[in-house]
Amino acid sequence: MRTYEDLFILSPKVAEEEVTTLITDFKRVADSTGAKLSHEEAWGRRRLAYPIQKFNEGNYHLLVYESDGSLSELDRRMRNTETILRHMIVRTDLDHKRAEKLAKRNPKKERVRPAPAFTPEPSAVAPAAEPRPEKPAE
Repeated sequence: MRTYEDLFILSPKVAEEEVTTLITDFKRVADSTGAKLSHEEAWGRRRLAYPIQKFNEGNYHLLVYESDGSLSELDRRMRNTETILRHMIVRTDLDHKRAEKLAKRNPKKERVRPAPAFTPEPSAVAPAAEPRPEKPAE
């Protein structure tokens, strides 16, 4: 089963009621394609890195889906929705597979640092010399 993350930024002028209806509509579209919503986060209003359509802020939302198919219909709907400033759908299960494969190949080893060969004793260490006052240039 594939895992997808869908992050989108809504215009700050959109009312809360409209935001909830948009999100439920996107969930319904994803459910119709066979995707199952596994996680949802509303990150709230945040400052944008650069102005988009003369907006400096946007409402961020993250939806995580598990699906056997693609989310092309959801992508198309988001592209055609004018209140969405930006959106991105990323397949994340491949990254998890790569991380597991690397972890199996290189298991973490508990490393023991060797003791230093010479440890100076506190009485043997010379006291720091005091700085000399500089002489003015003649």
